[in-house]
Amino acid sequence: MPELEAAVPAVPAGTVGAVTAQAVGAIEPFLEQLLNELVVEAAPRGPGRPRVLPSLALWAGVLVCLLRGATTQCAVWRLLARTGLWRYPRLAISDGAVYRRLAQESDPPAGQSPPLERLFSDVCALLRTRLAPLADATLAPFAHAVLAVDETTLDQVKRWLPALRGGPAHDDRRLPGKLAGLFDLRTQLWVAVTHGSAPHRNEKATAPRLLSQVATGTLLVFDLGYFSFPWFDHLTDQGLFWVSRLRQKTSYTLCHICYQDETTLDALVWLGAYRADRAKHLVRLVQFRLGPVRYSYLTNQTDPACFPLQEIARVYQRRWDIELAFRLVKQYLQLRLLWSSTTAVVLQQVWGVLIISQIVQALRLEIAARAGVDVFEVSVPLLVTYVPQYLAEGQDPVAGFVQDGRRLGFIRPSRRTANRAPEILASAIRPPPADLVRSRTPRYAHRRCAPALPETVEAHD
Repeated sequence: MPELEAAVPAVPAGTVGAVTAQAVGAIEPFLEQLLNELVVEAAPRGPGRPRVLPSLALWAGVLVCLLRGATTQCAVWRLLARTGLWRYPRLAISDGAVYRRLAQESDPPAGQSPPLERLFSDVCALLRTRLAPLADATLAPFAHAVLAVDETTLDQVKRWLPALRGGPAHDDRRLPGKLAGLFDLRTQLWVAVTHGSAPHRNEKATAPRLLSQVATGTLLVFDLGYFSFPWFDHLTDQGLFWVSRLRQKTSYTLCHICYQDETTLDALVWLGAYRADRAKHLVRLVQFRLGPVRYSYLTNQTDPACFPLQEIARVYQRRWDIELAFRLVKQYLQLRLLWSSTTAVVLQQVWGVLIISQIVQALRLEIAARAGVDVFEVSVPLLVTYVPQYLAEGQDPVAGFVQDGRRLGFIRPSRRTANRAPEILASAIRPPPADLVRSRTPRYAHRRCAPALPETVEAHD
């Protein structure tokens, strides 16, 4: 967008203060400018009274109400009718007018995306570019990017629609689907989010929609919900790296041992020891024991010098970041309190909350960089609570958190479990033979399985 680029000059790499002022501090004017470009007012429909409620005011009101923690659509009407917003004065409208317009504009013609979904994509692109200097480049440096893949089911809607009133309490029709996302572990920002209407559909069925936005050489991190030999082989064929835990009772054949002692193993293996089910590509299995617990990870990055065992454990431990990102969206930004029973309106609330979550994550990264602390030492719930207060007082929230953070507990020691995986010396690694076969003809078992249940996250994640 030319106007947006003109408003924000380029930022030299490593200039934290400039990034703060330009990428995050001015995000509210960006939202207004982006809405001006994205929201097209409908043409006059002929004789009669023109529309009193502009589309820009409607969607700006939605975003501001979400930022303030509103739990109903009625809050949008009260904001626009009682106080006004930005350059708009108070609007003489009824609550029903707001409800009808939200429903109409949330469901655009075929081929067009709803306004807030388009705005989410633009905000993602903007923040990724501007916050790139603050990314954690030490995380799996061989990879183009490090992305966590996961999904979450949206909470049940209320029984406001007539079709939902007579059903059981746990009627699947009350579930407005699920969100699947790619989360950048280096920048703590969403890269892409897609919505699926089937709440119980297997994770691997929605994943291909996300892969279209992933560059070659990216490292993907995912839990056991995505564990399957065809999925692993597909990612490898696409030129993508991946890390997963080893599912219990998975058969494999050792091909080459790079390192082994009483508690630690680093080896190349074939997945699938039976004729009915075997993977195409050779993969790497690393195992180590801490007390009574044994940790087992798989990856298709087979070079121990490029991706050491300790770094594999660190990357998989960071998979928990996407769980916390979903928690920010659903709990702290109150997406669990849905405004409507209409799917189209629910999705606009979803996109609005995701836009705000991107801003919160960007603020958190900025605060950590300026305070010289780890990003996980900045409290997310306190950030959500106190940033609006700083803004209401006319203060820079980033400067306020940096100045008052330790004294008021906004910045505190992280409670994350330290990475205690063993470090293997490079001199102890036995390289594989040059003629080692690394691919074979795959054979996948086709099983009829019941719908997958939500997986319980283990403590070591």
